[in-house]
Amino acid sequence: MIARPSRAGSGIGDALSSIPMEWLLRAVLGGGCAVLMYLAWPVASGAVEAQKADRVMFDLRTRQPLKLPAVLAAMQALDRAVDADPVAGRRLKRAELLAGAALATVLPVSNEQRASWLKKAEADLEFGLANDPARGIAWAQLASVRQALYGASANVVSALLMSIDTAPMLNVLWPPRLQLIFDNWRFFTPEERERVVAHVAQTWRLSTDRRWFAESIRSPIDELFLRHALGDDQNAQDELEKLIRGVRKK
Repeated sequence: MIARPSRAGSGIGDALSSIPMEWLLRAVLGGGCAVLMYLAWPVASGAVEAQKADRVMFDLRTRQPLKLPAVLAAMQALDRAVDADPVAGRRLKRAELLAGAALATVLPVSNEQRASWLKKAEADLEFGLANDPARGIAWAQLASVRQALYGASANVVSALLMSIDTAPMLNVLWPPRLQLIFDNWRFFTPEERERVVAHVAQTWRLSTDRRWFAESIRSPIDELFLRHALGDDQNAQDELEKLIRGVRKK
């Protein structure tokens, strides 16, 4: 008698072999798609919510009039976007809106509300920049937020220097940077002062419209700083003098 091979332990293999390969592939692909959908859903959901704030963000960036209901709705949308997908980019976008709204004096909100928005913006900026530090604009925003919350300090200087290091020639940032330099000058170390003076001088040389230098001056000390940065370039000194006279005539 010939012993028949035992079928014990081969039940699963036999069951699988009885299923057409097409159905196995469908099951595998279906499972993979389900996993991808599960992983991608927070990203997609966050993107959809973030888009709801785009109109207000555009108005903020182009200095259009802001309306409080629209700003609050945009903040709520970005809160949902961050909850769904709390990545650096989402939190930096929310920080930009929070800081912009807090510093927009036309919005009818209390000082307590402005401070709350600024503190939330500070937390978002610190988180976002820790994960994506090559953001010159966001570093400048952090410097401005810290200035608004706590006044002039070494913490403002550290964020300001990071902004200059990561985006040294981004002209749109230099007017607010110069204001922050003036306000926080006493908190720079001697080495940092040399760096900043060199950057301001280079920005002057590369600028085609230099009126904003004169418009940034609010005191004799501010003017003295600029004249120091321009050094022995007599043409630059003369041009700055003309620009200052032009501003004072307005």
